[in-house]
Amino acid sequence: MVSTLGVAVVGFGWMGRVHTQAYVRLPHHFPQLAVRPELVAVADEVPGRAEEAAGRYGFATAARDWQEVAADPRVQAVSIAAPNFLHREIGVAMARAGKHIWIEKPVGLTADDARAVAGAVAEAGVQGAVGFNYRNAPAVQTARALIAAGEIGTVTHARVRLFSDYAAHPEGALTWRYERARGGSGVLGDLASHGVDLARFLLGEIDALTADTAVFVPERARPTGATAGHTRATGGELGPVENEDYVSCLLRFASGARGVLEACRVSVGEQNTYGFEIHGTEGAVFWDFRRMGELGVSRGTAYQDQPVSTVYVGPGHGEYAAFQPGSANGMGYDDLKVIEAYHFLRSIAEGTAHGATLDDAVHSATVLDAMTRSADLGTWVSLG
Repeated sequence: MVSTLGVAVVGFGWMGRVHTQAYVRLPHHFPQLAVRPELVAVADEVPGRAEEAAGRYGFATAARDWQEVAADPRVQAVSIAAPNFLHREIGVAMARAGKHIWIEKPVGLTADDARAVAGAVAEAGVQGAVGFNYRNAPAVQTARALIAAGEIGTVTHARVRLFSDYAAHPEGALTWRYERARGGSGVLGDLASHGVDLARFLLGEIDALTADTAVFVPERARPTGATAGHTRATGGELGPVENEDYVSCLLRFASGARGVLEACRVSVGEQNTYGFEIHGTEGAVFWDFRRMGELGVSRGTAYQDQPVSTVYVGPGHGEYAAFQPGSANGMGYDDLKVIEAYHFLRSIAEGTAHGATLDDAVHSATVLDAMTRSADLGTWVSLG
């Protein structure tokens, strides 16, 4: 029997819309799910934004204050897509109010913030999901299975990259994203957090690292009004960019493998260039988010001059069958968030965690803090 679950969305910028659309699509792609989301409430502090969301998507209630959502008995689960500096306060409050939470990474500004939210979730006995969506790509799921099965031998080294140009324009507005107190560690929390999650998901725990960071666009103009996404601003007062545009990091995994993680938000000519190359003693796997349904695979016993084949994912790979009937039909970013929503609601229905959890967020944030510490000290940092 299918039951209804009252859901709310806090923060209705681009990511809030993505979460909402995932809820709306969920019953179509996963009809077997024992619960169906009902859009009960939406909250955003920007005047008119919540009302617009309610009118477009059918939320029963619109509010300016997220605390109204926390107090609403109709709401059983909450998507938290507010700015990073609000994650801890909202996440802890929602958990203590008995709400299951689906919260965007990096879950606050530091590992302490992530631990606080994780602790509140555990204490309240609710489910907590985190927005590490790239691990949901069927090709990434397939790569993980191949690695675990020993298809490429023992992993020796890997490279994870996340390059984007969303902050490359010098007229990009000086929003909260560029402030240390509200945006945290810049590209570390925004993109490198995904890289850490992919590295852990595919290769296991990270033992030690050394990192270097840089700010390449040191000043931006302050916006004169409400912003969403990556707004441009001209003519406003210039202010300093306080957090990182770029990070590069050498990794040592508990398995003995070595890795390189690199992320940048000001890479001119790069649009969502996210992916990995993982090498083993008998082969390798390669993935590029921009060709999300393809996985490069090299395996065999040739070692030298061993060819690489392209595997087009299809039914049987991850959750692909919920979206397309045959191999090589394209999936998109929003589909990964539908999978995330499925894992979240399935966790609630079954009382057992599925997908990325608050523990994963804590692990990722701990690595990010270590990157910051390493860059400050100019030395290796152990995570043991």
